[in-house]
Amino acid sequence: MIAFVIRRLLQGVIVMLVVGFIAFSLFNFVGDPVSLMLPPEATQVDRENMRAALGLDKPFYRQFATFIGNAAQGNFGISLRLGRPVSTLLVERLPATLELAIAAALIGLFVGIPVGVYTALNRDSWISRVMLTTSLIGVSLPNFLIGIFLILIFAVWLGILPSFGRGDTTMVGFWSTGLLTVSGLKALVLPSITLGFFPVTLIMRLVRSEMLEVLRTDYIKFARARGLPTRTINFGHALKNTLVPVITITGLQLGGIIAFAIITETVFQWPGMGLLFIQAVQFADIPVMAAYLCLIGFIFVLINLVVDILYYVVDPRLRIERGPGGGH
Repeated sequence: MIAFVIRRLLQGVIVMLVVGFIAFSLFNFVGDPVSLMLPPEATQVDRENMRAALGLDKPFYRQFATFIGNAAQGNFGISLRLGRPVSTLLVERLPATLELAIAAALIGLFVGIPVGVYTALNRDSWISRVMLTTSLIGVSLPNFLIGIFLILIFAVWLGILPSFGRGDTTMVGFWSTGLLTVSGLKALVLPSITLGFFPVTLIMRLVRSEMLEVLRTDYIKFARARGLPTRTINFGHALKNTLVPVITITGLQLGGIIAFAIITETVFQWPGMGLLFIQAVQFADIPVMAAYLCLIGFIFVLINLVVDILYYVVDPRLRIERGPGGGH
């Protein structure tokens, strides 16, 4: 187990170095930070002094080493657009993005798993066919279009939910949350459904296919031959084994939800990291862009590590393969 975790940690470090290199490359290939920070009337001496202050006069490898060292400490410099530390901006925006992502992931789980089980156990019912057709539509439609439809229906026509913003928030320590206010909860509904629509369809179809596969296995047939109740077979045996791959997909989807919340946050003007990144791209705010890439990469690495450990704990076959006689 310890060797397994250490191996995954080393892989994560390599991934983060690659992501860090890509983020660092933005400083060299996306505009000139000196030109963005200084006024047009700045002299050549001013530009050289600024380059020296930013460390841009040093060799490439030294600049990269300095960037990695600062990034490891959470120091990504100053935002060119807002003139504030990038780490402070991310800490302020992180709660909004995480609350939205977690809400979307919970929708994916608590809707996708029951619907997937139902469509597997009732393959020929018209309700199952409607659900499968709806899932195809959900996979095909882009997030921004789903968000616009929801805004049109629930904000414009019915007028029961807000179309943008996060609502009223309260501070719990350093964490700003909208989950403790009515307007905050109402503001969360439409963006979380929009962001959670794809995970719902993905988890539903995964659970359905895995459930059908498990129900055809020999041990399920043996359980039926022993006369076990249908409910025990379906939920005590089949569903339990179906959920093993769902753990992996759900974990990866959580990382994807956080990373690709950009479109949803833009449509609903949700004040999270995704909206901050879009604004940074429009202004060529390279420190914010680089910090966002590094943070998203770290979140993916962390989630993958947790998912691998959970998979290792849940699936005994992995422990057997990596045992003394497993050869791995």
